[in-house]
Amino acid sequence: MDAALITAARNGDENAFHTLYREHAGRVRRLVERWVSDPVAVDDLCQESWLRAFRGLDSFRGDAGFGTWIHTIVRNVVLSRGRTDQRRGELLEESWRPRLSTPPEPMDLRVDLRRAVDALPPGMRRVLWLHDVEGWTHADIGAALGVAEGTSKSQLFKARARIRESLRGGPPS
Repeated sequence: MDAALITAARNGDENAFHTLYREHAGRVRRLVERWVSDPVAVDDLCQESWLRAFRGLDSFRGDAGFGTWIHTIVRNVVLSRGRTDQRRGELLEESWRPRLSTPPEPMDLRVDLRRAVDALPPGMRRVLWLHDVEGWTHADIGAALGVAEGTSKSQLFKARARIRESLRGGPPS
C-alpha cells in the first residue's frame, strides 16, 4: 500500500502524503523520543524529519520499505542535531540497558547505572549507545559523528571503563 501512496505523493497528491504521515507518525515520534527527552525538541525533530521526507520523496528508491527509509531520516536528523548541540547530550535512549552478565536485580543498581551513564560526556554516551544498543560498527559511528574509527573505539573503551569504575564505587574519571 505504501508504494501506491508514495507514487501518488510524488505526483503531488497531498492526501497520499498525509496518509503516509498518519500511518508512520507514531513510529517516527517514538524513535525521536528514544533519543531525546525534551518534548519541544521531540516536536522539532519530528517536524524536521517529516519535512526532509517530504522534500526527499523523489529520492526514495523502494529498496527498503518506507518505514525503514523514514527511520534512516529520523536517525540522521537526530544525529545532526546532536552534532550541533553537543552540550545537551540528549541522544541517550531513555530505556538504555547495558549488556550485563547478570540481570540488574536491585533497583539501586539500575539507578547507579543510569547515573554512571548520565555522567559520561555526550560524545562517549553517543558512541556507547550507538554501538552497544543500536549495534552500529565503529566505522558507521565514525562516519555519522564525523570522527575517526579509532576515536569511536577509544570513546567506547573509556565509556565502559568509567561506568565500571562508577559502579565499583570509585570516583568518576
